[in-house]
Amino acid sequence: MNDLKKFCVIGFFVTTVLGILSHFVYDWTGGGFLVGLFFPVNESTWEHMKLLFFPMFLFALVAGKRMERQYPCIYNAMFTGILVGLALIPTLFYTYSGILGFFVDWVNIAVYVISVLVAYLVVYRVAMTCKNKDSKVLRIVMYVLVAAFMIFTVYPPELGLFQVPPTEGKR
Repeated sequence: MNDLKKFCVIGFFVTTVLGILSHFVYDWTGGGFLVGLFFPVNESTWEHMKLLFFPMFLFALVAGKRMERQYPCIYNAMFTGILVGLALIPTLFYTYSGILGFFVDWVNIAVYVISVLVAYLVVYRVAMTCKNKDSKVLRIVMYVLVAAFMIFTVYPPELGLFQVPPTEGKR
């Protein structure tokens, strides 16, 4: 297995485990304000997107440094993977729950795991094929997302993505 495959496999497991644990951190810590900026504070789809974003972003910043000499686009690849994973979470959730008319916890977990898996497949593909250094635009987008997660946690818009789905729809 080459170094990039190892990196992606380790990243997949680190992101998946940290994301699953992150689901409970807000409650475990008594719901502190600062904790809520980085961990889900409710069951909205937006808050659940933090489960992928922050663990994968942290992995990119910490582990990506080891890979950038061999794969100069590793940050570009990681940030692209994050964006794809973030887009998949609401797409898959609203598609399956819209078709069924209800949602199921184990399917929600599967949506998360599939989103992380696809994100790292994108990381691998982009890092293997990219010839240029990282995009400053993607770096800016990542920092805008950090700010957006914090702002919209404190001031969620009146849009479905930011609202807690009704529990009556759950099965």
